[in-house]
Amino acid sequence: MGQVLKCISPVDGSVFAEREVLSREDAFAAAERARSAQAAWAARPLQERIDLVMAGVAAVGAMNDEIVPELAHMMGRPVRYGGEFGGFNERAGHMAQIAAESLADIEVGEDASFKRYIKRIPHGVVFVVAPWNYPYMTAINTVAPALIAGNTVVLKHATQTLLVGERMAQAFHSAGIPEDVFQNVFLDHDTTSELIARKAFNFVNFTGSVGGGQAMERAAAGTFTGVGTELGGKDPGYVMEDADLDAAVDTLIDGAMFNSGQCCCGIERIYVHESLFDAFLEKAIAIVKGYKLGNPLDAETTIGPMANVRFASEVRSQIAKAVEAGAVAHIETFAEDDGGAYLTPQILTNVTHDMRVMREESFGPVVGIMKVSSDEEAIQLMNDSDFGLTASLWTKDVARAQAVGDQIETGTVFMNRADYLDPGLCWTGCKDTGRGGGLSVIGYHNLTRPKSYHLKKVTG
Repeated sequence: MGQVLKCISPVDGSVFAEREVLSREDAFAAAERARSAQAAWAARPLQERIDLVMAGVAAVGAMNDEIVPELAHMMGRPVRYGGEFGGFNERAGHMAQIAAESLADIEVGEDASFKRYIKRIPHGVVFVVAPWNYPYMTAINTVAPALIAGNTVVLKHATQTLLVGERMAQAFHSAGIPEDVFQNVFLDHDTTSELIARKAFNFVNFTGSVGGGQAMERAAAGTFTGVGTELGGKDPGYVMEDADLDAAVDTLIDGAMFNSGQCCCGIERIYVHESLFDAFLEKAIAIVKGYKLGNPLDAETTIGPMANVRFASEVRSQIAKAVEAGAVAHIETFAEDDGGAYLTPQILTNVTHDMRVMREESFGPVVGIMKVSSDEEAIQLMNDSDFGLTASLWTKDVARAQAVGDQIETGTVFMNRADYLDPGLCWTGCKDTGRGGGLSVIGYHNLTRPKSYHLKKVTG
């Protein structure tokens, strides 16, 4: 028997699911089947591919009553929040809606002598490596547009959410998408790297840790295989003196704590103008003290366990080191905090950028809050990071938000909102957050290649 992947449930530490990884030979065979199926899939009319993908999306929605508790078991999100189908459907639906225009030929010009245009050509086989924190929504970001554009897709999901890829494959196949066109696979790291290094795929999309992204790029080195990555984040919020205070507190603290802080674009550090700092802090503490930590299968639970004990251990370590260095922790340990996956959400003040909790990704329910006196100070602090995914600005002045936003090193600038992915906009990052972009018309451009036609007519 080969290596077995095990999903350890954060609810009680039990093995919730396990699957054996594919052998090297079976993995390469799966990739070859995807390659063999691609031309016929791309030859289907665009509308047919769109209809099949959206039927697959609807089939996932039909499973939602089973999916929601399954997610709670696998990664700890409380059932009260109802799963991910709303965003899953919104993202796929938007990409379906803009497909014809996004994939249309770019007409350069035609006259009596020449016809010139640029086509968007599918890469071929797209390999999607998806994370556990929003396992359906992050996967569909690439799966839907890749299939619609005429690629075949091989999906490898995170071990923590082992059953998600199976669910998606079952739904898409039931809707009529051929099994070789969309495959879910279980792979170990070595086989994954070898597949990439041996050019089994034409494009790789990875969402996960910085180390994981570096491993993908190393595997692809010299192959000229495109690699798109969305990696770590340390997303800031900045509350200006004219902000709607209640809205800023509610949104930023929710952005920091929802999903136990395990959000790609979660808020991990907040900078508040000195005139609002005390009021912001008081309101933030009251919100967090009102959370109910507990079993995610309990409808009363508002914050569940972190997905894995080792993730919680890292957050505890960051908090402890910060407090040792002078930070103030404002939330007393909850009775339900078991020292394992069940972790008390925490607000820290008197923090500095010398502390790990303000520099390294926490990916947990902790946020540091600092006082600032000017836009210039806030901009310097927001940019003092190795990451750049989103930034959330709070002001009534759109022009001011635009001016500040232009100076921030980030992929998305929010004003008066946070922690949301708009499928009409490119989802992208800079610095160690990675490169490339998903969704929007740019998502289609990244999942296809341009092919130019320069056709000289015979006129005589």
